[in-house]
Amino acid sequence: MPNKDNMTTMHEKDITKEKSRQKVVKLFVQVMVYAFLVAMAIIVLFPFYWMIISSLKTLDEYRMSVPTFWPKTVMLSNYAEAFTTANLGRLFVNTMIVGVISTLLSLVITVLSAFAFARLEFKGKDLLFSALLATMMIPGELFTITNYSTVTQFGWMNTYTVLIVPFLVSVFYIYLLRQNFMQIPNELYLAAKVDGTSDLKYLWKVMVPLALPTLISITILKMMGAWNSYIWPRLVANDEAHRMITNGLRNAFTDTTGDVNYPVQMAAVALVSAPLFLVFIFLRKYIMAGVSRSGIKG
Repeated sequence: MPNKDNMTTMHEKDITKEKSRQKVVKLFVQVMVYAFLVAMAIIVLFPFYWMIISSLKTLDEYRMSVPTFWPKTVMLSNYAEAFTTANLGRLFVNTMIVGVISTLLSLVITVLSAFAFARLEFKGKDLLFSALLATMMIPGELFTITNYSTVTQFGWMNTYTVLIVPFLVSVFYIYLLRQNFMQIPNELYLAAKVDGTSDLKYLWKVMVPLALPTLISITILKMMGAWNSYIWPRLVANDEAHRMITNGLRNAFTDTTGDVNYPVQMAAVALVSAPLFLVFIFLRKYIMAGVSRSGIKG
């Protein structure tokens, strides 16, 4: 029979082998996970890489039957040509006017509505909030015809008003902020009312600072939505004075024969996409923080 020391030694060897096996398995899993993430990153980033290198090519190189993965001649002049050809300066100004004004007005409406549903007591509050949430299940495309008919009757066509007013109210943003407000203890509100603080002062001094990450997220998302808007501006404000970025690039690089200067068009797309890339890179933590802090309680 094996003695006690031999059994102990064999047990220790088994433990060592098991630990080694677990380390190998753990290392293999990590390698596979990182390989998967790298593959997904390449798939996601490749279209942007292709956009950039295409914007630096000549038209003849772009049309080659065998594509090149780096331009033979770097054409930085494509960016200057894109800026002047598409009148990007005017398009940027129009988009910023619509984006900034609509974002500020939407924030005011969202904050007041979320505060009312989170703290104020009035008859039919829950029913009204449920009705608002129910509208989120209706596709936005269904509102296009009725909105178009309405703004036509109001005489808003080809104005900044038609680009701003129809989308000031967002049920999703109201729901998001309301859920964040619900996490703030109600005792603070009751104590403020005892001290004679008005609702608006309490909202501005207490709730808005505490919900600042969510408000930043809403601001970023609203600006990005205005920046990427395409269908509605195409329908109601397609004149030169009110044309926005997404529509301004549509036919700007097509000559009289119908040929498209794709490298210059790619350069314009890269210029237009750059602000969104910067917003995502530098402010992504605020987007995640604002969304993660909402919806936990409610």
